Amino acid sequence: MNSIKQPIIHVSAIASLATAVVFLLNGCDIGGLDSYSNQWLHPENISTVYVEMFDSQSFRRRHEYDLTDAVCKRIEAQTPYKIVSDRDLADSVLSGQLSIYAGVLAWERYEGVPLEMETTAVVSVSWKNLKTGDLMINNEQVMASASYSEQLDQTFDYAASMAVNRAATRVVELMEVPW
Repeated sequence: MNSIKQPIIHVSAIASLATAVVFLLNGCDIGGLDSYSNQWLHPENISTVYVEMFDSQSFRRRHEYDLTDAVCKRIEAQTPYKIVSDRDLADSVLSGQLSIYAGVLAWERYEGVPLEMETTAVVSVSWKNLKTGDLMINNEQVMASASYSEQLDQTFDYAASMAVNRAATRVVELMEVPW
């Protein structure tokens, strides 16, 4: 009899190895799902943006200034674009309208006093490439909301400024190239 021992390979080890190879090949984009890309998130033919003052469609004023300021700051911080103050020097123009709405989320049961209110900012945005004349964003809307309670000494303006800041983030996200 031979006393040479043969290695025993388990079926589960072969299955695990095959699964690992499949995952590695998918991750290396060899026959994978093409779910990842290293392409730029923003249009590359734009380097400067002129942001027009957003129009207010509401009776309450001052929030359009906050929105314009927040959008400019986010463009500078989160995109490769530079904000310019002269429209003639810009590659593109961003413009839009702001509407702010208020509503009650919860009432006190017996006296009918509002306990929690909500403020919603709706922004309609357009972004035009001045080099080609193409509209890169054509009246797309974003919405953001924030709630407040007068029992917690919060005001409509507090919630409106929160909603406007959230809407500014969504406006800048619209400037990304669609996936």
